[in-house]
Amino acid sequence: MLSESLGSEVKAECSDNSPDMLSENSVVYEETSVDVKTQIEGDNMPENENEVLRCGATLDEIRNGSAPCLPPVIPSHDHTVFFQLPIVTCGQPPKPHPDNLRDSWDTDHVRMPFSKHSLYPVQEGGEQSQLRQRWELVQEALLKTIMSCQQLEAVILSYNSKYSERWDFLVLQLLFTEVFSEDETSNFFSTLLPQIIQLALQLPTLLTAPVPLLVQHRNHTLSFSQLQIASLLANAFLCTFPRRNTAKRQSEYARYPDINFNRLFQAAEGAVPKPEKLKCLLHYFRRVCSRAPDGVVTYARRYVNHSDLPQWDKSQKLLTKLHITSQGTIEDDGEGLLQVDFANKRVGGGVLGRGCVQEEIRFVICPELIAARLFTEALDSTEALLVVGCERFSNYTGYSNTFEWKGNYEDMTPRDSSGRRMCSIVAIDALKLGNRNVQYTPSNMHRELNKAYVGFHCPEFQPGERLAGVASGNWGCGAYRGDAKLKTLLQLMAASQAGRHLAYFTFGDAKLRDQVYHLYTYLTDHQVTVGQLWRLLCKYYEHSFRGGRLITELYPFLYQALSNKSNPVGTTCSML
Repeated sequence: MLSESLGSEVKAECSDNSPDMLSENSVVYEETSVDVKTQIEGDNMPENENEVLRCGATLDEIRNGSAPCLPPVIPSHDHTVFFQLPIVTCGQPPKPHPDNLRDSWDTDHVRMPFSKHSLYPVQEGGEQSQLRQRWELVQEALLKTIMSCQQLEAVILSYNSKYSERWDFLVLQLLFTEVFSEDETSNFFSTLLPQIIQLALQLPTLLTAPVPLLVQHRNHTLSFSQLQIASLLANAFLCTFPRRNTAKRQSEYARYPDINFNRLFQAAEGAVPKPEKLKCLLHYFRRVCSRAPDGVVTYARRYVNHSDLPQWDKSQKLLTKLHITSQGTIEDDGEGLLQVDFANKRVGGGVLGRGCVQEEIRFVICPELIAARLFTEALDSTEALLVVGCERFSNYTGYSNTFEWKGNYEDMTPRDSSGRRMCSIVAIDALKLGNRNVQYTPSNMHRELNKAYVGFHCPEFQPGERLAGVASGNWGCGAYRGDAKLKTLLQLMAASQAGRHLAYFTFGDAKLRDQVYHLYTYLTDHQVTVGQLWRLLCKYYEHSFRGGRLITELYPFLYQALSNKSNPVGTTCSML
């Protein structure tokens, strides 16, 4: 069996939120009173976990915002729009802009597969190799009859010949020989694949302007039609993008995620759960090829200079409303909220590899997110990526190795005045920790607090507008080894500073739900400000570590500090 050669178990790559990887610190409680311990355990928590699934404000209260995450689509120096405005034909894809193709081949723009400057060495017969336009090779190869996986492999390798000894297509073979039925495989090669090829080859007529790279330390926004994105993804499936197949440090795109799908087809990294991710992506192509999507998606890189970040120790903001629940998910229950993607600094993480946790799952059920990998440089410490308008196409069950595609999803999210679905997703990457205890250093807490703030704040915010709340969860608390109790507070502080409420999903962890809400109630009852809480967090590191060893857990320390009237809450944090 082919599947036996692929191995059965793999670890999730590049993402940070596997709930089964959470573990409590080994702690020794010192100088903690009985009363404070009672506060920690929650003296009025329900005896039966099932009695209460959520605590705090309702989701409707958290949604209570009218301000959009982005203004209407209007071309400007900082906003590149690839379709004609205004959109005049309802139900039809927007027309490309400009009318005629403008080719660009430089380090400031995506190097497109159809560029006349993209050349590839070809050796015919015994003659010396000659350079040909790569797009001609792509067209010649893809317009051949392809009726088997082996033929598809040969076609892809014909314009990626230098990787013929390095790429394998074992997962693709597995999909067609052991996962799909004969009818499903036949339908793919006879119907769906020709449609994907046609969609890919339309790229020069669909996307006629050069695509700027979203580079570090520059705010810039790109708006595409959904059909343009579909054509980009069809080319990614067929591995046509030049200069994107190497991760060597000195390569041109070393700081960008990969975009060609070759790694998803390979078994070198392990196969589970790649076939299920491929099912999601093929379902997406089936949908967009059967009916051309007519919406718009916007990608905005957000950067805040360090000098423009909040002075956290001086913040007088009170904590905003909190909804915390052990039931539901960000994507299912976060409608109308700014939804957090627990991102890798290279957005999408292992979506085209073996990763299949929070970020990767979101990217395969909403494949338009994958397009961001084409043009988004790795996020720096005070940067985020905001995506507005992406559509969900698939249902799923499971997580990591248990992930399964579960059929079609009809996204009924309403659209804004620019044709974007009113779904806003922000990608923020957490610190990856070798030693869990270093996350409590003021410098690392400061980094995470700033990162969350950059993702949550809205520079277009107008006084009097109420921003929609944030939907988040255990950000950076899986493979990245973050402490969910700390990350909850940091995200709540960032949301409060940005003027947003917070909906927090604990992914089934009822104990965390109760502990967080009990502390939140205690903080709000005492009218603790963001600045005061920040100073307490700094004091926690100063007072709770001895010789690199944690002697008091975070929440007991906070209760103790707040219950001690002589506690110098006004002390500044001098350790940054």
